[in-house]
Amino acid sequence: MGTIFRLKCNQTPPIHHPSPMPRSHDSGGVWTSMGALERESGRRHTLDLPLLALRLVPFFVSCALYFLLWLPSDKPSWTSALVKCLPILCLAFLVHTTAPTGCSSRFIQGGLLCSALGDVFLIWPNQFLFGMAAFGMAHLFYLGALGWLPTRLAHLGAVTAVSSLYFGHLQPHLPSDLSLPVAVYMAILGLMLWRALARGRTAALGGLFFSLSDSVLAWDAFVQPLPPARLIIMGTYYTAQALLALSTVETRGSGAD
Repeated sequence: MGTIFRLKCNQTPPIHHPSPMPRSHDSGGVWTSMGALERESGRRHTLDLPLLALRLVPFFVSCALYFLLWLPSDKPSWTSALVKCLPILCLAFLVHTTAPTGCSSRFIQGGLLCSALGDVFLIWPNQFLFGMAAFGMAHLFYLGALGWLPTRLAHLGAVTAVSSLYFGHLQPHLPSDLSLPVAVYMAILGLMLWRALARGRTAALGGLFFSLSDSVLAWDAFVQPLPPARLIIMGTYYTAQALLALSTVETRGSGAD
């Protein structure tokens, strides 16, 4: 019995080798899987409409607050500035939390933040130049987001013709010190509109609504006061910014980023 016990104690326990990891049939299998996951993620960004609608609630609520309060424009205050720019800040947060990471979404966020700064400046009439400069920077950010391809030169020709015609009517009514800044701003806005039209979809609508908003604003300020101007300006402005923000959500799905 002692001999049997010693033999059992001296036996070497069997060694279990881990089974090899399953390998892909091709060397690019891992990257293929990652690409499929990214495409699926892009589809979720594009198709998850209930979540997107939920995240738009702060924007709609802040827009409703602006129109319901309708604070007098002839009594500028920091409260008016906050109420006016709050919907734009909500959109910047929406892009930050919803849009796929990438240059396009970062540029749109930059444009929205510059727009919010412009909203604050424009509350005070004597800060008009600073407001226009802030919005000019916003359009440069939007240009970075929209890119330069496809070119669509026919769109550029149409935008140039309409912008030149409008500026020709506007220029005689401008103060002499504003003619050059307004011309530069309109050129930047025209470039943004061209690239938005070339991109198409929500970006194109956003560019059109933004151009309409600024056109009504300039006509009301320098040519002839329009009774419903503020309602038209702000309604088209908030719509434009929302559409430009939403264009980041469809970018990943379309493969444009």
